[in-house]
Amino acid sequence: MTTNISINISALIEKFGIISDQVERNELVALLEEFMRVVKDSDGSIVEFGCYIGTTSLYIRRILDMLNQHNEFHVYDSFEGLPDKRNEDISPLGTQFVAGELQVTKKQFIREFHRAGLKLPVIHKGWFGNLSTEHVPDNISFAFLDGDYYESVITPLKLIKSKLTKNAVIVVDDYGNQALPGAAKAVDEWSKSNGYQIRVIHSLAIIRT
Repeated sequence: MTTNISINISALIEKFGIISDQVERNELVALLEEFMRVVKDSDGSIVEFGCYIGTTSLYIRRILDMLNQHNEFHVYDSFEGLPDKRNEDISPLGTQFVAGELQVTKKQFIREFHRAGLKLPVIHKGWFGNLSTEHVPDNISFAFLDGDYYESVITPLKLIKSKLTKNAVIVVDDYGNQALPGAAKAVDEWSKSNGYQIRVIHSLAIIRT
């Protein structure tokens, strides 16, 4: 399905604001512009690993509604904050990131959708390591990964690999964040092993399959 509807992402963010201090405005704009380019020409599924309180999830839903798109939309989060670090995640710049940090509840996430009057995505609560490919929809055309740590990025990448459509786009947050080096390590390893190129915008890694 292709739509000719145009959406001004900057104006949309100006109207609805950002409900979390964990999201940079310029990165949100870049993320949503990538998403809109994909979803305007695809009815493939959308997945978001690491949805936190729902800033990006809300905008994904808004854009789907504005474009009259009915793509499946799934979000995944432990809703228990950050897990323990591995060696790949250790950085002198990231000492503030500890287990349990950035915790919000599933109820808080749902409340933000109710406040906005938006339809909820399919919510999967649990650690990514406990998921299997059965928990991931088929024909994924867009994936946003915001897992912060090595395992929380590499695990979703492996889960979605066999489910990606042709020309699917994966966006990974914190690729350029030196406080969270595990994210970049996971992206580099996975992309190299699968022959994908990485494009970087701000601290986002963008991979087109």
